[in-house]
Amino acid sequence: MSDAESLVADPVSEAAVDQPNKLDLKVDIENVGPCRKHVRVTIARADIDRYSQEALKEIVSTAAVPGFRKGRVPTSLAQKRFRGDIANSVRQRLLMQSLEQLAEENTLDPINEPDFDVESLIIPDQGDFQYEFDVEVRPDFELPQYDSITVKRPVRDVSDANIDAYLAKFLNQYSVSSSHDGPAEANDFVIAAVEFTRQGAPFRKISSISLQLKPTIRFRDAELAGFDTLMAGATPGTERKTQVVVSQEAEQVEMRGETLDVTITVAEVERVAPPELNTAFFDRIGYPDITALRTEVRGMLERQTVYEQRQSIRRQVIEKITESASWELPEELVRKQTENALRREVLEMEQAGFTTQQIMARENTLRQNAVTSTRQALKEHFVLDKIAENEKIEVTPVDIETEIQMMAIQRGENPRRVRSRLVKSGVIENLEAQIRERKAVDVILKTAVYEDVVATEVVADDVQALSISVCGNSSVVVSPTEDEAAPLA
Repeated sequence: MSDAESLVADPVSEAAVDQPNKLDLKVDIENVGPCRKHVRVTIARADIDRYSQEALKEIVSTAAVPGFRKGRVPTSLAQKRFRGDIANSVRQRLLMQSLEQLAEENTLDPINEPDFDVESLIIPDQGDFQYEFDVEVRPDFELPQYDSITVKRPVRDVSDANIDAYLAKFLNQYSVSSSHDGPAEANDFVIAAVEFTRQGAPFRKISSISLQLKPTIRFRDAELAGFDTLMAGATPGTERKTQVVVSQEAEQVEMRGETLDVTITVAEVERVAPPELNTAFFDRIGYPDITALRTEVRGMLERQTVYEQRQSIRRQVIEKITESASWELPEELVRKQTENALRREVLEMEQAGFTTQQIMARENTLRQNAVTSTRQALKEHFVLDKIAENEKIEVTPVDIETEIQMMAIQRGENPRRVRSRLVKSGVIENLEAQIRERKAVDVILKTAVYEDVVATEVVADDVQALSISVCGNSSVVVSPTEDEAAPLA
């Protein structure tokens, strides 16, 4: 396709006789950037006059004017009195018909609605009517070969040790904390004030926050590494200093890559004790005994293994089919889709039964690399969407309801509540796109050649994820109120 295309519709012909509303359009389309077109539409004067006469006839037949019976208003009077109404009606109808015709006669394949202000458009008294707009479109590319792809498949047998480790992590959500007089040790909590300074000047202060002695504290836009070592042996009054580097993709552009000095002042040390595994506790979490709980944990770990397996295979497949995807994407589209892609990842982890803390840790990692990962995710989406179109893949209402039912079961929620949350947050559209892409991946996997390899751990438990950022922006996906405990999926 050339940089400028002039697509001119034929004058009124036999086809126009069958389509009385068909317009005599002249359409000019130009490339003005990555996945962005500038469209100029010209509507012939004859069509404007025709639509104006139709609008005038409708006004005459329905207008109520004092001194005249309905339908008996003189045309000249109606034309003068309802000039604005007629112009608005003509403009609206011409726009609707021309945009519909434009979509039918040209292969723009837009991603979103045209970018123009309808109210600013004025139908001229003489001559043709012209309007123009920019629109983001899907990239135009050739599909790569996607059958018989060789991929490595991670496999893992869920052992009793795996169950013990996850069970300890799960039960920790119900642990009871109490003040500890001795020095802080691994997995203890410190209640502390955290001060950030930039080039010696105060930048931000968190007056009180509970931090667990884990190897990494992950903020939305930075990571504090070696935290367990830094705070080992701390007691009330202890002051420790370190530094953090703000992520290169933090929301505050001017802070990207900045080094901040951090001062942590301990007010209290807390130690947690696991809950007593008695009848009251099992009643609380909805399981009859430890055996039933272990069985559920095994099932959940198996689902997480499937999740890891699928994600690994998907990454390999995507890498192979997007190797040739060298086309650029508009930055505005990348920006708008960043949060969308983040929500989809969180949604997939919810479906797989990860705890809120695990999801939050993953979310923070994604957020710190949001722009790069979103750009790649968009390329993946376009390739998979084209494969889905090529394979005539459709998502049915049954597919969506089945997915919602599965999420509800795994999260221990009512399906109607899950649906309501998805609709309210706008994620329901993500769910449909996710299912469509998953079906496209399934098509690829049917012919894939697999090589089994030993899987690594799904999510390491060495990170405390926080719902706050060093630069002051909080989460839009996982609420801070959900940090304490999450239901067993």
